[in-house]
Amino acid sequence: MEHDASVHSLKCPKCRHGMEEVTHEGVTIDRCSNCQGLWFDADEAQQLKSLPESAVVDTGSSKEGWKWDSRVDIDCPRCGKHMELTSDAKQKHIWYEVCPDHGMFMDAGEFSDFKEENLLDWFRGVIKGNRETVCP
Repeated sequence: MEHDASVHSLKCPKCRHGMEEVTHEGVTIDRCSNCQGLWFDADEAQQLKSLPESAVVDTGSSKEGWKWDSRVDIDCPRCGKHMELTSDAKQKHIWYEVCPDHGMFMDAGEFSDFKEENLLDWFRGVIKGNRETVCP
């Protein structure tokens, strides 16, 4: 759904469609109505990670999310500043974008993966490679 400020809380920083608020156990985040990417204000990702069954907010397919990994011209949906491209310290294969002042954006499927840490994460990181090398 195209972004409509009267309906959507934010404009998706990746595909520019409208984002809708979704809540799980009192934590409200924004999910894109098109690419299903997730916007987390402040420490909402860490809050949700610790809650049982919170992966339900990540309704998008990881295959769809991977299509957006190479997009590097991403601006914060809150302030409009260019976002930093980074990866998770423990799970290098999870690439996301950060606005130091406002929050972070994860593509579809990344939060579900972020929530569950296991031995396969190391192998996934080797296969995908470092973000700085693959998408400088």
